[in-house]
Amino acid sequence: MKKNSVLVLLLLVLAMNASAFEKVGVTSFQFLKISPDPTIASMGGAYAAISRGTESLYGNPAALVYQKGFGTFISQTDYMFETQHTSVAASWGFGNFALGVYGMSIDYGSIAVTDIANLGFVDGVFNPGLTGESLTLGATDMGIGISQQLTDKFSYGLVTKYVIEDFSVASEEVLAWDLGVLYNSGFKSIVLAATVRNFGPQVKYEEQSYPLPQTMNIGLSTHIMGAEKPLLVTSPMHDLMVTVDLVQPRDYAQQYNLGAEYSFRDLVFARTGYRINYDTEGVNFGLGFKLKNVALNYGYSDYGETLSGVHRFSIGFINI
Repeated sequence: MKKNSVLVLLLLVLAMNASAFEKVGVTSFQFLKISPDPTIASMGGAYAAISRGTESLYGNPAALVYQKGFGTFISQTDYMFETQHTSVAASWGFGNFALGVYGMSIDYGSIAVTDIANLGFVDGVFNPGLTGESLTLGATDMGIGISQQLTDKFSYGLVTKYVIEDFSVASEEVLAWDLGVLYNSGFKSIVLAATVRNFGPQVKYEEQSYPLPQTMNIGLSTHIMGAEKPLLVTSPMHDLMVTVDLVQPRDYAQQYNLGAEYSFRDLVFARTGYRINYDTEGVNFGLGFKLKNVALNYGYSDYGETLSGVHRFSIGFINI
């Protein structure tokens, strides 16, 4: 029965990929591509086979089940053009099942309203049309996720999310889903995984409709060095994990995300990552600290000379 369930889930992921990944030039709700998790960002977005605990709600929901008991995640992303992303999540793991909820708010700032009727000089001062009013722009992403471990090697996860983009004078909303599967190969520490994110209907703006930024990741991770089943070197104090994702976005050619994480005594973490075949983003790096069950993480993403870098911060209660 469990083997049949695994097969059905794997076929479902492949079917979603085959039926819904027709390439298009433009997709809607671009903010859904931006991860609020410093760990994911600092490792180059190679999240499919490394997501863990509550943060899995933003990566591969199949790993949510590895959160035992209660867990939390709070993050702040200082994105370019003074855009702010704030995210809060919580999860509960019990036995072979886990449940999680999250909410993310995106603040694009405000835009001054202009009117041609106000264009001209007022008391000798030129007014470019300002009315004194402003439009506040933003977006909201809220979701609930479930994860189940079907066997000692295989787990799956599903996130249902309600997404709104608010332009002040008009807003659009949609229901979307993320699906993930994770497989522990049993050979050394090799883990295989796949995710389909932002699966849902098209979003209509006036008379034109655009699909969501649906993305499929197929990932592999392993511990080159570590205490349990390392690929090469056994060490009780040092751990080195590497991971790679093959990324199939709906609105771009195939991409590759590479990441690595070094940890000392599971207390201090150094991370880096690189994205291949992206227009701007390339090198990423970050740091993490864990004291008992409290984790602090920072991630930085470089967008080249033209755009400013992006800083991400998070704090969370974990129990994995």
